[in-house]
Amino acid sequence: MNINLLLLVLMTIATMWTVMGRSLLKATIGLAVTSAVLTILMFRLNSPLAAVFELSVCTGLITVVFVSTISLTKPLTHKEIIERSKARHKRFGYLPFVMILAGVALYFLKIPNDFAGMADKYIAAQAAAPDPRRVIWDVRQLDLFGQIILMIAGALGVVILFVEGKDKDER
Repeated sequence: MNINLLLLVLMTIATMWTVMGRSLLKATIGLAVTSAVLTILMFRLNSPLAAVFELSVCTGLITVVFVSTISLTKPLTHKEIIERSKARHKRFGYLPFVMILAGVALYFLKIPNDFAGMADKYIAAQAAAPDPRRVIWDVRQLDLFGQIILMIAGALGVVILFVEGKDKDER
C-alpha cells in the first residue's frame, strides 16, 4: 500500500469520525484533521497552491469559525446528547458499510491509483502554459471546481447549522 492510499484511508476514517461523532466540537476537530490530511495529499500531488489554500482556509479559518460558533451556542443536556446521538446513528449508521463496500468495489475494479503519474501530467501541462490564467482555467479546472464545491459545501453546512438552531428555538 503506498502512502497516498494510506492517506486516503486515514482521510476516510477522519471523515466518518466527523459525521458519526456525538459532539460538535469533536466533529469540528475531525473536519480539521480531514482537511489536514487532504492538504498533505495535495502537497504530494504537486499542488502546493491548492494545498496552502486548503490548509489556511479549511483547516484553519473554517475550524476557528466553527469553534467560535459552537462556543456561542447553548450546551446540550446529557439527555439531548443521547437523543441526538441515536438520531445521528439512525441517519448515518449505514455509512461505514457503504464506505467498506465502495473500497472493496474500487479494489476489485482496479481503479488506477498512480497519483504521481497524474501529477506529472499536470506539471508538464503547467510548464507548457506558464500564463497563470491559462493554468487556472485550462490545466487546473478540476482543482478550481473542487475548491468551489468545497466552499459551497461549507456555506451550506453553516446555513444548515443555523437553520437547525432556529427551528429548535421556535419549538
